[in-house]
Amino acid sequence: MLHLEQLSKTYKTGETALHDVTLDVPKGQILGLIGPSGAGKSTLIRCINRLVEPSSGKVLLGDVDLAKLGKADLRRQRRRIGMIFQEYALVERLTVMENVLSGRLGYVPFWRSFLRKYPPADIQRAYALLDRVGLIDHADKRADALSGGQRQRVGIARALAQDPELLLVDEPTASLDPKTSRQIMRLLTEICTERGLPAIVNIHDVPLAQQFMQRIVGLRAGRVVFDGAPDALTEAALTQIYGEEDWNAMRAGDAEQAAAEADARDRIAALAK
Repeated sequence: MLHLEQLSKTYKTGETALHDVTLDVPKGQILGLIGPSGAGKSTLIRCINRLVEPSSGKVLLGDVDLAKLGKADLRRQRRRIGMIFQEYALVERLTVMENVLSGRLGYVPFWRSFLRKYPPADIQRAYALLDRVGLIDHADKRADALSGGQRQRVGIARALAQDPELLLVDEPTASLDPKTSRQIMRLLTEICTERGLPAIVNIHDVPLAQQFMQRIVGLRAGRVVFDGAPDALTEAALTQIYGEEDWNAMRAGDAEQAAAEADARDRIAALAK
């Protein structure tokens, strides 16, 4: 479905963010990208849909090399790729429904989008997607009236409105609390499974990746240093990805977070007595 061949990115400053990354993502597979900050995870995702221009290599979506397309052809091919952002990227003053319908911009004439007169089939589909993500009762609310988890659900529905063949997800839980993070990851994986939709998810939370991803790729300094099943992500593999010092710091942070969550549960239980 998606084939990356020796994909590299070097910026004008001389910094190389990706080194000859070669990956295959088959139909229906949910792949998690993990690695320390600056490892190249977001750059990799953005090189696929050319929000960042690759320096070299191939990005084959089916039999189309996205890396070689001109602007007009690239716009058409981008309709095949849904993108979900960490900071939601919603138009705050528009309603939930209008934000979801913006996923159809690549398919409708400019005058329809300008006047917000989308075809009835698109509107019906948007309602169905809002129902699927649990926001049917919020269709007429402004986006800025929603919680973080609800905004991310709108982002998921908007990406699905494109009827994509590939989903790119950039740190979907970075701004969310642990419970909401699990809910969002569960929703994403369920939808991808239902639709046979391949997805690449840039995720910083290792336990969450192990729980929900089918395959994990670890990046370090722009290179693939791990590629395997979640249960193969051993202490040694995690140290190879993050480095011993960084991985120990991450484990300490996880322990502190777990202790804080347990303390909060105890406080709530005490108040309930």
